[in-house]
This record gives sequence, structure tokens and C-alpha cells, in this order.
Amino acid sequence: MNPTANPALIDDLVIANHILVNEGVLDGFGHISVRHDKNPDRFLIARSMAPGLVTADDIVACDLDGNVHDERGRKTYVERFIHSEIYRCRPDVMAVIHSHSPAVIPFGVTGARLRPICHMSGFLGAQVPVFEIRHTAGESSDLLIRNQALGKALAASLGQQAVALLRGHGNVVVGFSIQQVVFRAIYTESNARLQSEAMRLGEINYLTPEEAQATSDMNDEHLGRPWEVWKKRALQNRF
Repeated sequence: MNPTANPALIDDLVIANHILVNEGVLDGFGHISVRHDKNPDRFLIARSMAPGLVTADDIVACDLDGNVHDERGRKTYVERFIHSEIYRCRPDVMAVIHSHSPAVIPFGVTGARLRPICHMSGFLGAQVPVFEIRHTAGESSDLLIRNQALGKALAASLGQQAVALLRGHGNVVVGFSIQQVVFRAIYTESNARLQSEAMRLGEINYLTPEEAQATSDMNDEHLGRPWEVWKKRALQNRF
């Protein structure tokens, strides 16, 4: 039996795709998913397509083995295993984003570690882990998380963190809701940009772990405020 997801959840997933494109986190690539509200062993994600074009009709369901369940036999993204294995390992996670947001990429390929520089990005914690795909796939992979083994290795690298970087391949962000994961993805990109700018000026006074936790908790109480602004902006700019 494949129970139908709440239409409001699907609507939020659709608009989240548009928000992330509009805010410069996704472009023609990347994806966001949400755990099925009636079956925790499945998640909802768009079929394989550009995020900015996603509609409610494009949403399909996947199980935690990465199998697509769609009456029309449509396919989703090759990297669905990012989502399936994180949902398997993290029962607390309700939404996942994988993006190639540009300001983040340098922190996955250099010795500079992404750390929270302002109160909007406390969710980054002490520092963000970097997943090195070579440790699992060897020296000649295409860097894509295209099977369960790679998804499991990525989930292990993420651990209990909110964000992990993929060396040469962007980042993954998790949250307890679509609104939270969108907030985190946007402010991960913002923090990376600000940190790069600050590093050119001198030594950075980063948030302490305690400040990071306190600011993250505070922002979680106000997720609806930026969500409504981003949503309105995305709706105005729809194709």
C-alpha cells in the first residue's frame, strides 16, 4: 500500500525547489526531498528534472533502498541514495537538500574549514565535516553518490551534524522540516561567502560551540519569517 502524502506537504516541497533556485542555492542541478508524512520509510522527491520547473505532478516516492514508487514508471535523480541513506541513518531528519551552491565549494577542496561566522549560521556547529568519496569509491569516480554504499558512507561522514561538504561536489543539508532545511541551505551558502570575505581581512572570531547552539535554537523559533519572504519572491519569479 502506498498512502497518499498530504497535499500541503507536496506543495511545500514544490515551492522549496523554486525558493532554492531563486535564492541561488540550486540551479539546473541539485535536489530536495522530504520524508513521507504517512510512511517514514519513504520520502518524496521530484522526478529527474531541473528544480526550478518542478510542479506537484512531478513528485514521486522512493523507499530507503532508493527504489522509485511511481505508477507512471518515472525516474528520479541518480543521487537519490544521498537521501535514502540519510533517512535510514537519521530518524530525526525530515528533509534533505543536496546542492552545488558555489560559495561552499572552496571549503571542500582546501584546508579552510567551514565554520559559523554569524548568528544566522549557528547550525553549522564547531565545524562542518567533509566527505571524501575517494575513501569509498577510489580515485576514478565521477563524484556522484550513485549507490547505497556511497550514500551510507556519506551519511556516516555527516553523523549528527546539520551539514556536510562533499569534496568537489557541493554539500548536503538536513533538517526537521522543509522550512528548516531550506533556511539552513540558504544560510550555509551565505556563511561560506561571508567567511571567504572575512578571511581576506584577517583572523576571524568564530562563534563558540555554545553560541552556535544558542543561535541555532533561537533561529528555529522564527523559521516562518524568512520562509514567507522567500516563498513570495519565488512565486513572483516563477517561469
